[in-house]
Formats: sequence, C-alpha cells, structure tokens
Amino acid sequence: MRVIAGAYKGRRLQAPAGRSTRPTADRVREAVFSILGPLVGERVLDLFAGSGALGIEALSRGAGDAVFVDSDPRAVAAISRNLRAVGAHAPVHRRDVLAYLATPIEAPFTLVFLDPPYSSSGDLAGPLSERLPAVLSENARIVSESDKRTPLELTLPLVDERTYGDTRIAIHRDR
Repeated sequence: MRVIAGAYKGRRLQAPAGRSTRPTADRVREAVFSILGPLVGERVLDLFAGSGALGIEALSRGAGDAVFVDSDPRAVAAISRNLRAVGAHAPVHRRDVLAYLATPIEAPFTLVFLDPPYSSSGDLAGPLSERLPAVLSENARIVSESDKRTPLELTLPLVDERTYGDTRIAIHRDR
C-alpha cells in the first residue's frame, strides 16, 4: 500500500498486523480523492482509521491537519509508524469511535472518513448519524466505505454514491 499523490507520493504504508483491518484498496482511494478534489486546508477526521491511509493521503494532498481514531492497539501502532514514515505529525487516539464522537477534542472537522468493520455497518449507522453532526463544520463532507451488500446507511444527506467491486463509497453532507 502506497500514498498515491501529493507531498508523500510513493511512500509505503503498513497495515496493522492481523486480519481485523481491511485497508482501502489503492484504486478506491484514488477514486475517492478524485471525487473530493482539492483538500487544501481541510480539517480531517479519520474514524476506524486502520492503517491511517485515508487521513495520510489527505495530508499528502494538502489537508491542514488530521486526527486518527481507532480502538485497536495494532491499528494505533500502525498509524503512528505510518505518520513517522512520511514525516507527518497528527493526533492518534486509541478510543472507541462512538466514545470519541461523544467528547471530541479537536472538532470541528470539514472532512470525515468512516471505514468501520463491514460486519458492524447495520449497528453503527444510527449512532454515527446521531453523533457526527456535533463534530462537523458547516458544509463538511463525510466519506464512508462499506460493503455494497450491507451498506453503512447514514441518515445525513447523500450527495454521491459509487461502487468499486464489492465496495460502496458514499459521500454525505452535514445538513
């Protein structure tokens, strides 16, 4: 897995050890960032961050800052390694995502990435839809990744939806 474009282009990123993390495929990341366009100055929140690839890609493409949240200690270690490998500095929180959203430290954010475990999409859609607005700035965008057969269906306004193989990418607005 590599950073696709920007200041850190070509740098290798490591996924956490084990099978609990499913890194976003390079072609899906490339498509997402093509849809998003310029990211200069964005405040990014990468939830269920895994390797941190989405947030690091955003930083590489000019985002002003990023915050990473994952409850898995292996994921937190991988994110920290990957940030060091590209020479970036960002807060990495080892916390449950819903707990973080209940008491966010760095809010508000202009861009949020959600890549929860595919098996949890049904259980997380409601709580995420309720808690996300509290951390969003006006006109914020939320990008979610889920399995197209069991999509993460947020109740926030949907502005774009695409599928890449079995992967569904949905882009929502804050209001």
